[in-house]
Amino acid sequence: MDAFFKRVIIENVQPEIDHGRFPVRRAAGETVRVTADVFADGHDRIGAVLCHRRAGETHWVQTAMTPLGNDRWEGRFRVDGPGEYEYTVRAWVDRFATWSGRLRQRMAAGQDPSLDLTEMAALAAAAADQADLAGNERLAWYARQLQNGAPVADRVQTALSPELADLMASRPDPTQETVYGKRLRVRVERPLGRFSTWYELFPRSCAPEPGRHGTFQDVIRRLPYIAGMGFDVLYLPPIHPIGRQHRKGRNNTPAAGSADPGSPWAIGAAEGGHTGVHPQLGTLADFQQLMAAARDHGIEIALDLAFQCSPDHPYVSAHPEWFRRRPDGTIQYAENPPKKYQDIYPLDFEGTQAPEMAEALLGVVRFWLDQGVRIFRVDNPHTKPLRFWEWLIGEVKRLHPDTIFLAEAFTRPRTMYRLAKGGFTQSYTYFTWRNLKWEIEQYFKVLTTPPANEFFWPNLWPNTPDILPEYLQTGGRAAFIIRLVLAATLSSSYGIYGPAFELCVDQPRESFSEEYLDSEKYQLRHWDWDAPESLKDFITRVNRIRRTNPALQQNSNLQFHAVAQEAMLCYTKHTDDLTNIVLVVVNLDPHHAHAASVRLPLEALGLAAEQPFQVHDLIRDARYLWHAGENYVALDPRSVPAHIFRIRRKVRTEHDFDYYM
Repeated sequence: MDAFFKRVIIENVQPEIDHGRFPVRRAAGETVRVTADVFADGHDRIGAVLCHRRAGETHWVQTAMTPLGNDRWEGRFRVDGPGEYEYTVRAWVDRFATWSGRLRQRMAAGQDPSLDLTEMAALAAAAADQADLAGNERLAWYARQLQNGAPVADRVQTALSPELADLMASRPDPTQETVYGKRLRVRVERPLGRFSTWYELFPRSCAPEPGRHGTFQDVIRRLPYIAGMGFDVLYLPPIHPIGRQHRKGRNNTPAAGSADPGSPWAIGAAEGGHTGVHPQLGTLADFQQLMAAARDHGIEIALDLAFQCSPDHPYVSAHPEWFRRRPDGTIQYAENPPKKYQDIYPLDFEGTQAPEMAEALLGVVRFWLDQGVRIFRVDNPHTKPLRFWEWLIGEVKRLHPDTIFLAEAFTRPRTMYRLAKGGFTQSYTYFTWRNLKWEIEQYFKVLTTPPANEFFWPNLWPNTPDILPEYLQTGGRAAFIIRLVLAATLSSSYGIYGPAFELCVDQPRESFSEEYLDSEKYQLRHWDWDAPESLKDFITRVNRIRRTNPALQQNSNLQFHAVAQEAMLCYTKHTDDLTNIVLVVVNLDPHHAHAASVRLPLEALGLAAEQPFQVHDLIRDARYLWHAGENYVALDPRSVPAHIFRIRRKVRTEHDFDYYM
């Protein structure tokens, strides 16, 4: 029977989110590092294992944990595919290891080890009695050898055999075992969830000639352009029929003209709702053709998921109970005073028919899953119940664990974090408004360290159709380059709203507004995709740098470094084994040149202080030799206001030839 008092204590298991309420997040192929405080009374030796398995399996895989010192232990396991995994910690008083230690002490002190040998023989015999374990016969042999009349020196050698130690370590005494009281979880995403490069465009503005409504076929013709820049996710705003009642006109005016196409987020008309396709874009078959063509170019289509309705949406007439009524009997439209959105009706998640409505919304997602869509950018999820998303994403992931959800929630930190904990793979961030050195450093130190980095995966956007930041309005072409470099290197996932971004569109609708003048949300736009001033070649180079440097494909190991110039930001990212180190230096001032000296922590980066090292500027393809101490950097926004260096160490070949790798 088990011991009455369990002597081993297991505490402070990490990672653990909200006492185990939510899973941590990893990408397929990554390793989960688990640490725990494991200790007991007295001086007995302790053994510990990390137990892990895919959720739903019955057999635990056990991995030995290693003591780190001061009662802290570490274990690791690899997650191979999307889905959920479980893990916990087991530990026990290792009586055999304890007696082995005492035996060594007695021998060193010249004392009689007979009683220790007798105790160890009894432990080996008891372990040999455990049923159905390979090696039991071998253990029984060891027990007999320790009890026979052989010379003490021979019996001591037998007792300290590495084979015996391994056999005994694999058979902990169950009466001395403590199991951590929780089964913690890991939600594993496919690699694209961790590392992705997004491009957003409006299909209706893809027509080659001005004034014509674009189609899915026009988007297909744009795929080589998008793929050529190195984007692997193409995000489309809502592709559904657009309501006609209270349709917004150009620049968000309350009244629309007869030719105004309306906002794609005013979803629903006589032609259909959230499972319909806007007839001017094409048919569902055309959409399927777009999906196939995108795959041929290495691109996945991400759809916008906006759970709101226009006054013309079929839900309004078929399910009026799904909407909130005002005292005069009219349906409450969306508003964020002073802004009014008369063309959008929010759904009522507090109504008596909310469960029926939630099932219908899950049906919408399942419809697009059936079409092959596996990425959804969710519009304003923070305006719907957080537990609704936890339920919906859980239902989707149960059958389609490879599905990626991006939360477009610019709201309070705790709400953004809860959305991520509840299932959203990626999240928009405050990056769009973090422009100064101190606020960038402070913000990303939070995002890239525990606990946030265990569940919150940032996707950085310098601009969106809703947001033209003041920095881009006033900084000119250099501002767009600066924000692109920051977005592409601070996070493993980023996106741009194009072609407005690569064409450096910077005109707001009015002063102190983040709305674009002639916003594409409310009218067709015709773009000069091949304009000579386009940043497409620079974007292509930056995305190529991301693809060829694994350090930029994860969000850990981000380190900021001191540089004595407030306008300059310096940081590195590196792989765990330090085989790939990327150093980024950015001039945050789009108007003036700045210079400063940079000092790197060479030892932490695996660099020898006595040897020079090469920094290879991957943007300009220039190489510089740096040394220990300070190295001078100057950046002028009139050229390229940033360096993306790869640090290369000196390597000597067997023929005494030096090169940098």
